[in-house]
Amino acid sequence: MMVPAPRLLKTVALAGLPLSLLAAAAPGWTIFCLLAGLAVIAIVITDALRASQSWQGLELCGPPMTRLAKDRPGKLEIKLRHSDATERRVRLALPWPEELTAHPEELSLMLPPGQAWCLGEWTLCPHRRGRYLIHTAGVETDSPWGFWRVRRQQPLRLEIRVYPNLARERTPLASLFLRRGMVGVHAVRQVGKGREFELLREYLPGDSYEDVHWKATARRARPITKVYQIEKTQEIYVLLDASRLSGRPAARTLQMGAAADTPTAHIETAFERYLTAALVLGLAAEQQGDHFGLLSFSDKIERFVRARNGRHHYQTCRDALYTLMPQEVAPDFDEVATFLRLRLRRRALLIFLTSLEDPLMAESFSRNLEMLCRQHLILVAMLRPPLALPIFSSAEAQNVDDLYLHLAGHLQWWKLQELERSLARRGVRLTLLDQEELSAGLVSQYLTIKRRQLL
Repeated sequence: MMVPAPRLLKTVALAGLPLSLLAAAAPGWTIFCLLAGLAVIAIVITDALRASQSWQGLELCGPPMTRLAKDRPGKLEIKLRHSDATERRVRLALPWPEELTAHPEELSLMLPPGQAWCLGEWTLCPHRRGRYLIHTAGVETDSPWGFWRVRRQQPLRLEIRVYPNLARERTPLASLFLRRGMVGVHAVRQVGKGREFELLREYLPGDSYEDVHWKATARRARPITKVYQIEKTQEIYVLLDASRLSGRPAARTLQMGAAADTPTAHIETAFERYLTAALVLGLAAEQQGDHFGLLSFSDKIERFVRARNGRHHYQTCRDALYTLMPQEVAPDFDEVATFLRLRLRRRALLIFLTSLEDPLMAESFSRNLEMLCRQHLILVAMLRPPLALPIFSSAEAQNVDDLYLHLAGHLQWWKLQELERSLARRGVRLTLLDQEELSAGLVSQYLTIKRRQLL
């Protein structure tokens, strides 16, 4: 595609108009003006025919993958070069998705002569996590004589991955993730005696009878005691509910646009909070030397990453979750329980991030606990509903409508309390957390379980 350049418009204005006036004022100069006009037209047409030469030797190169965090600015660099011996001006634009804000919208670069690379840079701010592919780039350059601007779609392969933003979640937990060497380290008494068998030794006065190894005692004809050691590496699994209740808004942030009367709303769902909390908990498990795994489910198993440790494994967990979105279906806890019974042979800490406000879902979840709580330690965390509070713990009611709202919230809170007591009888702990303290609360409970050797 070609469009007139400013040089062509200036040429028409500076040559065409005077020649037309000269031919009208002096008829004897008509032939000369006609030939001069034809010469200008021939030059312009020749430049248009040679416009295809502008693309010879032009190359675009971009990074194969760019990783960004949601709502955090990042850089994207594109390299261009051409094989001409003269300097060339190039305009470059990319078809950005609506979820990405790019500044500037287009780049205007002067490519140096020869084979030198020229670098173009955009500042990107993603507003939604996911995977975005860009296959083409819009490029505009000047024709050889500059009378035309030639536009073309140039093939380009770019992949942009937007991950959850953990900066806000890690701030309250900064002391956990800081590595300050071994300065000031002191011994702390470890609660519990451990569960992993270490060795056999002869019985000493004061040993518990439950630690006596009766078969070894019978073989050796003297009392033998089992010695245990504290587990150094345990398995932690976070189970993310990706069903319809997880897609409800958890927070609403209004960001004013260009006009004051046209605000743009960015709604954060409960599932986004689950994702960030799960990844922060994975960092905490890595710090403690435990193995961390993930499972997401809706009416089926969506993703499953077996528990391991290390930086590469954490990248695998991020890649498994960054494109996952909640589905408009009800969760199938029967499928989850069966899957875990078949896949997990070792005792593990299972942390469910779900919502049990619906009585049917709560009943289904409680029914399937019998299959899991005998082998695993289970913790359930859910976001506290906004009105689920005791009736006299919030602000006073201003009118009748507020009174009914507080009464409904009290009934909801009472049902959750009953569910918590019902789960506690099975050894399962239910925790209601506010959205701001979800990550910190999960990490705190995990460290408490680790310290008390409950797993």
